[in-house]
Amino acid sequence: MTEKNLETHELRPANHFLRDQIAADVENKTYGDAVLQTRFPPEPNGYLHIGHAKAIFLDFGLADEFGGKTNLRFDDTNPEKEEQEYVDAIQADVRWLGFEWDRLCYASDYFGQLYEWALQLIRAGKAYVDDLSAEEIRQYRGTLTEPGKNSPWRDRSAEENLDLFVRMKNGEFPDGSRVLRAKIDMASPNLNMRDPVMYRILHATHHRTGDQWCIYPMYDYAHGQSDAIERVTHSMCTLEFADHQPLYRWYIEQLGIFPSRQFEFDRLNLTYTMLSKRKLLQLVAEKRVAGWDDPRMPTLSGIRRRGFSPEALRAFCASIGASRTNGTTDIEMLEHFQRDELNRRSARAMAVVRPLKVVIDNYPEGQEEFVEVANNPEDPNAGTRQAPFSRELYIEQDDFRETPPPKYYRLSPGKEVRLRNAYFITAQSVEKDAAGNIAAVHCTYDPLSRGGNSPDGRKVKSTMHWVSARHAITAELRLYDKLFAKPDPYDFPEGGDLFDNLNPNSLEVVHDARLEPSLAAAKPGDRFQFERVGYFCVDPDSSETRKIFNRTLPLKDSWAKIEKKSTPAG
Repeated sequence: MTEKNLETHELRPANHFLRDQIAADVENKTYGDAVLQTRFPPEPNGYLHIGHAKAIFLDFGLADEFGGKTNLRFDDTNPEKEEQEYVDAIQADVRWLGFEWDRLCYASDYFGQLYEWALQLIRAGKAYVDDLSAEEIRQYRGTLTEPGKNSPWRDRSAEENLDLFVRMKNGEFPDGSRVLRAKIDMASPNLNMRDPVMYRILHATHHRTGDQWCIYPMYDYAHGQSDAIERVTHSMCTLEFADHQPLYRWYIEQLGIFPSRQFEFDRLNLTYTMLSKRKLLQLVAEKRVAGWDDPRMPTLSGIRRRGFSPEALRAFCASIGASRTNGTTDIEMLEHFQRDELNRRSARAMAVVRPLKVVIDNYPEGQEEFVEVANNPEDPNAGTRQAPFSRELYIEQDDFRETPPPKYYRLSPGKEVRLRNAYFITAQSVEKDAAGNIAAVHCTYDPLSRGGNSPDGRKVKSTMHWVSARHAITAELRLYDKLFAKPDPYDFPEGGDLFDNLNPNSLEVVHDARLEPSLAAAKPGDRFQFERVGYFCVDPDSSETRKIFNRTLPLKDSWAKIEKKSTPAG
């Protein structure tokens, strides 16, 4: 549960073990007078996804709450996969979520210090140069039930190891020919402690250091020491790194440096969502999506383009908190938070997705008027706008049936309905084209029902939205749905593939929707509730002459119903 200020709608996460830990450390002055310091350390080898939003929220949010600081540090130790494009995108995403870092750092800033510390470990007999191949190292490591065995190069002298490591750094050896390994315990029950690799040879140009280095540190070696350099007090990461914590501590203890500590929490898993950066890259590379910012993608750039807001993501992250056990969250919970935020903040507009013309035969030809419409009924300060009304209108095709089914309360021959904020109309006849399709519905209206109310108090069972045909603008609507068809995208038959579960109906494009004229001034990123249709935002592909709207979400909120049912009464 969350604590919520009903006026500002600011959410504070409920207590969880990370907050309790930090609160205890602050109270007990575990780090003396040192400032609480966290860091968010993405590798710049892809775009951030919604799973990273949870980590960002915890790293920055907890530091903010306890008066601390957060660094944004790029784990740029793998030059073959990292690009400046990703560095720029990650910074934009963090800022979009509403957070600002205290320092912008890179693991590559510390390559010189990491190298010196490697020399220190070699001199202390805690690291050695190994000539085994990568495959041989895997074979020597052993299994979960069998201990590993020592490399034949494990007992080289410190002098020989120093000489070889310096020569590795100087570029004398080819890629993969040698590595530097920590000398710990090949019989350890934790495979990560079985002489892990610290450095590998890689003659590749780095996006920041160029060709200065041809040896690069492994994540497990670079990460904890980077934390120590930055005096990180609470290094938070996901549960898959729990088995790496002993190695994290071992390096820090052997080097006698600032005692950063690692804490693990559950990663975010969502139904209908795949959060593997490698697989997301494959989706982009194989052009199964339109790019990293395709609105169907779970990347922050994708959901931003779809119309999701940072406020909703922060509220969602606050609600799920942090746990020591991995689980899966229903994506409808995320959508619920977004609908709630959009319902409160987004301007209303009328838009007809699949237009059907209505002609009001007794409305004077050439006459037009304006009806007053609330911009947002949830916000008394949002004001109103004037929507044009004329003899010819557009309504949704689904809002008329020539032969209505039982309990169909919308427009049909002889039936009266209310046009929202306008008049009562009654269908009289239909006009068909040569193919027998309905081209127009002819109606009459009650002039005394202006504003949508009948002077004699008669009731109608349906209220419909509409757009004046003379004033409407034509727009493209991109109707997005879930990218995967199954709640668990990884559930596929043997011999199948993750991408077999892609939803073939994840995107429908409507080219000739009709929108009220006020939307002609909408700018990319503007969000709206199209009444009775859904929540939409203006896509960056829009132009002054052609508007394109992405459907963020339909109006229906099934999670709200689930939540209501599961909440105990009173």
